[in-house]
Amino acid sequence: MSINRVFHYFQKAQWGAWSLVCLIISLVSGVLVGLQYDPTAPYYTTTAIDVLIPYGQYFRSLHFYSSQFFFLLAIVHLLMTFHNTDSYTSFQWNRLILCLPVMILLLFSGYVLRADSTGTSAGHIAEAILLAVPLVGSLINDLLFSIQEHGMQRVYTTHVITLELFLFALIWEHLRRYRIRFSDHLAITGLVLLFSVFIAAPLDPERLGTVYISGPWFFLGLQELLRYLPPLLAGFFFPMVFILALLFTQKRYRFFTVIVTVLFLWLLAYLILTVMALSH
Repeated sequence: MSINRVFHYFQKAQWGAWSLVCLIISLVSGVLVGLQYDPTAPYYTTTAIDVLIPYGQYFRSLHFYSSQFFFLLAIVHLLMTFHNTDSYTSFQWNRLILCLPVMILLLFSGYVLRADSTGTSAGHIAEAILLAVPLVGSLINDLLFSIQEHGMQRVYTTHVITLELFLFALIWEHLRRYRIRFSDHLAITGLVLLFSVFIAAPLDPERLGTVYISGPWFFLGLQELLRYLPPLLAGFFFPMVFILALLFTQKRYRFFTVIVTVLFLWLLAYLILTVMALSH
C-alpha cells in the first residue's frame, strides 16, 4: 500500500465519530464508577471498586481506557483537519484548540483521583506548578486542585463537573454536526469494551523510600523538563508555547510556516524529553 493511499485512508477515517463514541462510553462508565467513589477516602475506595464492587474493576478499566481512546482519537482527528483549518472561523478554531488543555486536565485529574503513588505525585507536582504562577496561579489552583487544603474533594468536583462542562461548552457547536449510532461503529465500540476486559486499569501501590515515580504518559516530558528548569518555565510557559502556536495554525496567517516549524520543534523536544523520562 502506497503512502498516499495510507494518508487518504487516514483522512477518510471517522476519527471524530470514533472519538465521540469513546467519550460517551467514558461518561457512562464514569457515572457508574463515580457513584462508588468517596473523595474523603480516595485510595481505599479506588481499591474497593476493584476488589469489592461486582464488576467494579471492569467498569473502572472501561472508564480509564475509553477516556484514553477518546483523547488519542481526538488528537488524530485534530491532525487530520490541519489541511482544512481555514474552513473554520478564527473563533471556531480557537474554541476547538482550547479543548486540548481541557481534555488533558480531564485525563490528568482522573489520574490524581486514584490517589495511588502516581496520582499523588502528579497532584503535588501540578499544585507546585500552579502556585509558582504569579498573580493567578493560586486562584487557578483553588479552582482546580487545592489538594493540600481539601484533599481530593476539589479535584473530584473539577473532574466530574467543572471540566466536563467546559469541554461541552467548547465543543457543542462542533458536536451538533455529528449524529452517531453505535451500530455504525461496532468495531471501535467492541475494541474498547474488550480491551477493558483483558487489561486492567493501572493502580500503583504506595512505595516506601526514595524512588522515581513516573507520572501519566502524557505528563512524562513535562516531568522530565522540571528536572532542569523552574516550575514556572517548565510547567507553565513551555506548554503555553504549544497551545498559543496551535491557535495560529490557520493558513490565513502570514506567519503560518513559522508556527508550523515551532510546533514541530516543540513536539520533537517533548518526544525527546519523554524518552529520557522513560529511561529512568
